[in-house]
Amino acid sequence: MSVHFNPRDITWLAFNERVLQEAMDENVPLHLRIRFLGIFSNNLDEFFRVRVAGLKRAMDFKEKVIAESFYQPPSKILQRINEIVMRQQLNFDKTWKHIQVEMGSLKVSIKNSKNLTAKQKEFVRQYFDEVVESNVIPILLHENTPMPYLRDKSLYLGVAMRKKDWQYSSNYAIIEIPSRFVGRFVLLPTEDPEEKNVMLLEDVITFNLPHIFSYFGYDEFAANAFKVTKDAELDLDNDIRTNFAEKIEKGLKNRRKGKPTRFVFDKDMDKALLELLIRKLNLTKKDSIIPGGKIHNFKHFMDFPDVFETYERPAERSSFTHQAFENGERVTDVILMEDVLLSFPYHKYNPVIDLLREAAMDPDVKSIQITAYRLASNSKISNALIYAARNGKEVTVMLELQARFDEESNLKWKEMFEPEGITVLVGLPNKKVHAKLCIIKKRSHNKTLQYGFVSTGNFNEKTAKIYGDHLLMTSDRGIMADINKVFNVLKKPKDDFLPVLKTCKNLLICPQFMREKIVHHIDKEIEEAKAGRRAEIIVKVNSMSDRALIEKLYEAAKAGVITKTIVRGIYCPVNQKEFKEKIKAISIVDEYLEHARVMYFYNKGAEDLYISSADWMTRNLDYRIEAAAKITDKNLKKELKDILDIQLRDNVKARILDKKLSNEYVRNDKKECRSQIETYKYLKAKTSKK
Repeated sequence: MSVHFNPRDITWLAFNERVLQEAMDENVPLHLRIRFLGIFSNNLDEFFRVRVAGLKRAMDFKEKVIAESFYQPPSKILQRINEIVMRQQLNFDKTWKHIQVEMGSLKVSIKNSKNLTAKQKEFVRQYFDEVVESNVIPILLHENTPMPYLRDKSLYLGVAMRKKDWQYSSNYAIIEIPSRFVGRFVLLPTEDPEEKNVMLLEDVITFNLPHIFSYFGYDEFAANAFKVTKDAELDLDNDIRTNFAEKIEKGLKNRRKGKPTRFVFDKDMDKALLELLIRKLNLTKKDSIIPGGKIHNFKHFMDFPDVFETYERPAERSSFTHQAFENGERVTDVILMEDVLLSFPYHKYNPVIDLLREAAMDPDVKSIQITAYRLASNSKISNALIYAARNGKEVTVMLELQARFDEESNLKWKEMFEPEGITVLVGLPNKKVHAKLCIIKKRSHNKTLQYGFVSTGNFNEKTAKIYGDHLLMTSDRGIMADINKVFNVLKKPKDDFLPVLKTCKNLLICPQFMREKIVHHIDKEIEEAKAGRRAEIIVKVNSMSDRALIEKLYEAAKAGVITKTIVRGIYCPVNQKEFKEKIKAISIVDEYLEHARVMYFYNKGAEDLYISSADWMTRNLDYRIEAAAKITDKNLKKELKDILDIQLRDNVKARILDKKLSNEYVRNDKKECRSQIETYKYLKAKTSKK
């Protein structure tokens, strides 16, 4: 155990608290505050499915492994997690109550089964009969019958039923809320056209319980929501001869068997029913048993109905066309002439899709190779690739089947691509492919031209509207040569593929070599600082937990290197008294998800800048195929550095990352700077200058 690091999982909870802060901030538009509550809830579900489950398994590990991986004993971390989550749950409930009061002032209310008008009661009965009932199948619970399988992403009603002449005993049932098929929210008719009434699907079902159980003749019903979060770990075997797709399918089936890691319930639930559920789920005091309010599975509130008519989306929250494409030129022609840096969601995503569409139709294009980690559900990128294959192009897609919680959809893409003649690669043994790369080859005038793009985020036009990312469109020969090397490794995987990747000169590639290059850059800055010359490092990532690189930053800070970090999520470093230059560390949580990874090294004024797919985490640097591209164009370097500087000046949405994980906002007497708004203004001004 070391006092020089905050445990990764505790710092992640601090990040999720920053999300909750956005919901608590009354300056944030009301519909976004509701959405942030949904994001907070969804984040926490995934945290319990993956990290808490992993910590519970880690309790069986040897002490040395524990010390290297977690910084503290898992049992101690789990105890802290439960304490923090309980506190956050209280803040969540309080925030939701305040939001509902504000909703009421706008004539928006959430109705339950007890406060409906006569007209609404008739509507709810009819809606249940026509839309819901066919999807509702209650399961009766008895002490001596086994617990039925519960989905870890579903919401359930626990129902206690009794007859008036029964003085003591009740019967119990559970009902899965079929929001996957019906949708969670129902808009009710109102007398006042300005009034909006929303009803949750579980309340529609609760209202109709006498009808559902009419056969049994019960008189009284009490229904309360609960959900179970399970261990989502994929226990895949290491036999690399097994077809990888089959292993993934096997792992998905194994998720049904996952042990519960959290049980969240309405605190007003019938006590006997609650005790019965806890017994049947084999939960103990060591497990996370969390009482909450009436509403659970709040993740659905990310898609709360659009009932707030007063909100007008500000211009600063709209996307615009990059100045390089304003005159309608073919994207291909522009890229063959100059590098273009797209910054989403400020810039529109269209040029990426247009480049692939042009390639699909261009008779001179011979091949397209692209990595795909998370594609949009109705992916225009996939559509362009399919049409390219139909037009006779050689299309290769690296489809990452281990993309967490996207395995099922990626298997479906595989099934869709292969009949079209697209070559689908599924990666290397025990290595996720997380690099964001694309290369297009065309033969023109007896010359082979190569161009494409490198990105910090997924090739997903849907998330590009809300994720802050950078994408470099380029025909740089060195970068294209390195992308070819990566695809050559992916096409013909060998046990010893690292020497091939080590020959890459223009991309920093994981595993191994990106880490080596980062250390090399930091060492150069340390040398400069020790010589009394200016030395500076800026790192922007989603997460920073890798022990070796954090130690290297400590070494730089002790030597006097100006070190600045912008980290959205996990942040394990802790400033030490012996640092000559204190590490400036902030986290920006705002309407857009900060997702870009950028590295800056002053390098005697030469200023080396990289955009990367990799976070500073051991899993990324040592166990994944990742790629970072060096930005060499002078104007693009300035643009990227300017954006970093804007983010470092943020004194509206930036929080200080400190040892106490207190999430205090950056506040100073400097000019107000909300970095996402200022970045929009900065990039938008470039379009008018052209």
